[in-house]
Amino acid sequence: MSSSASPRSAGTTIPALFSFLTLSLAMPVIAHAQQPKTAAKATPTETALDRLAKQPAVAKAMAALQSENEWTLTEQTALCEIPAPPFKEAARAAAFRDKLAALGVQKLRMDREGNVIGEIKGTGPGPTLVLSGHLDTVFPEGTNVKVKREGTKLTAPGIGDDCRGLAAVLATTRQIIANKIPFTGRLLVIGTMGEEGPGNLRGVRALFNGPLKDSIDMFISIDGTGFGITNGAVGSNRYRVTYKGPGGHSYGAFGMPNPLHAMGRAIAKIAELEASSNPKVTFNVGLVSGGTSVNSISAEGVMDIDLRSESAAALADIDARLQTALRQALAEEKARWPKSTVPLALVIDTTGLRPAGTTADTSFIVRTSLAAARTMNVYAPLTISSTDANIPISKGIAAVTLDGGGVGRGAHSLDESYDDRTDGYKGPQWILLVVIGLLTTR
Repeated sequence: MSSSASPRSAGTTIPALFSFLTLSLAMPVIAHAQQPKTAAKATPTETALDRLAKQPAVAKAMAALQSENEWTLTEQTALCEIPAPPFKEAARAAAFRDKLAALGVQKLRMDREGNVIGEIKGTGPGPTLVLSGHLDTVFPEGTNVKVKREGTKLTAPGIGDDCRGLAAVLATTRQIIANKIPFTGRLLVIGTMGEEGPGNLRGVRALFNGPLKDSIDMFISIDGTGFGITNGAVGSNRYRVTYKGPGGHSYGAFGMPNPLHAMGRAIAKIAELEASSNPKVTFNVGLVSGGTSVNSISAEGVMDIDLRSESAAALADIDARLQTALRQALAEEKARWPKSTVPLALVIDTTGLRPAGTTADTSFIVRTSLAAARTMNVYAPLTISSTDANIPISKGIAAVTLDGGGVGRGAHSLDESYDDRTDGYKGPQWILLVVIGLLTTR
């Protein structure tokens, strides 16, 4: 999951208590009749989720998620201790598949990309809902992934992103099957490949380009910790930009276009790009390389660039301005040495494209996610980020990414941690309510 997640709006409104108190202290006391406080009337979706939580099978499953919370933490630890570096997630995928099989998930298979796919069939016809977590991490091969536990706190690379998500998927699936919770339609339980940066969402892309592409009605990814609802997809365009020339001696060949100087001109232009804050647009030159020695004109200058926005139109706009800046830098470096016949070339390679978009706040999947949080009395803000949900959102499919409960720290770092505290079990409980709510209420 991208670490750029940020809140967009809250599921509930918090009264401005301190502002009121400050104002009241500065004003004379005037007697008024006390107005009775009335709670906001529950919406039909909220009422439906309140009732759902009280149904015997659901209530039993919710209780088991709390009483058997250690099972969830054990699975989270076991999966995290199986290395899953970019493009090498196969061992963790096999373990996840075996765990789903042990729970009784049917029609288990792995597609061509390596995604693990299983099914739980409902009691009658209805929509198809995906419940997924991603299998990969950002950490390179050889990273120590042994989990260290201190009380309720687990520390290891990837323990929150996305071992927590995978464990929450397993725990939810386990209780749906064990308690024979009735629902209509079909629940697809999936572990996806390549969600993190280098993978460029390759697993979920394959899912929506494969045999299931026209049958998925709703999509939930479990990724992250806490109780956020990501319904805004931050899009990103990533490029590796290379300026190329023959190179030469810094003294003897002086007077030719210099690839590193051209790259420097480009970076300066990128730094001056205008970027809006609403919708938010960002740009970044994250990596640069080139050159062999201080007294050599480099044969190439290479930089990696990342552009992001929650708006597809805004992302396209800054992309167009970036492309112009790159070509202007090339032309200016050539013009700097008009007598030189030495060539200078620009090569732009696309290294990642993630589409932007939004699942409407008023959509059934968002309303159900918020209503389930209300039923459980937890605060669930609406957020924007870059996750597996980007792909279905961009295709107009109702999709969100839900957090898995608990408290996470240091995502994408070697000291990443997950703290279950006293109520980590509420994450899977919330997910269970959302899943069953989507498949039983309309």
